[in-house]
Amino acid sequence: MSEAPVDVRVWDLPTRVFHWLLVALVGLQWASGEFRLLPMQWHYRLGYATLALVVFRVAWGFAGSDTSRFAQFVRGPGAVLRHLASVFRGERVRHAGHNPLGGWSVLLMLASIALQAVSGLFTSDDISEEGPLVAHVATATVHGMTRIHHLCPTVLLVLIVLHVAAVLGHRVFGGDDLITPMLHGRARLEHPPRLRFAPTWLALLLLAASAAAVWTLLAVF
Repeated sequence: MSEAPVDVRVWDLPTRVFHWLLVALVGLQWASGEFRLLPMQWHYRLGYATLALVVFRVAWGFAGSDTSRFAQFVRGPGAVLRHLASVFRGERVRHAGHNPLGGWSVLLMLASIALQAVSGLFTSDDISEEGPLVAHVATATVHGMTRIHHLCPTVLLVLIVLHVAAVLGHRVFGGDDLITPMLHGRARLEHPPRLRFAPTWLALLLLAASAAAVWTLLAVF
């Protein structure tokens, strides 16, 4: 007999704020870069903020709460396949944090967003716009980074569509709501694990250090 689900805390505040702030930043950059709905100067600023946020998330993946750590949610191919099989069988398998498929989705999107932000520092349209570090690298590097910067949005869009489809798939096939816990931080689990949550002040310290690192990079060069 399965135990009755218990309402438990699974996501800390820094991880939830990071998630939705990143969604907003990516959307605003898309609006400014692809549709010019914002001045390009804002595109640069949003890119710097995104880079700082990604640096923070990488640090939080090692020093943050249990459910935010890479060691907790990055699993091998076998775990991913078993998870998918359970979802399509309609089994209600709930995880405290990212499931095996979601863990890889997080890594791929972080890598894509990081590559987009870094390549933007070295991108030029050869007319009026160029990244802040263009003058410090060879022309071939600028051309390569510019191609990457133009390709990454397509890759990121595909990843976002797959991510949304996976979230909806878990809701339809497995009855697992993955969105609401990312809003209020709590989920109902039959076998809740004992989780350690890092203090919010540590997240603020890491965020400040990440922002300072990006600012230093731009100021020095």
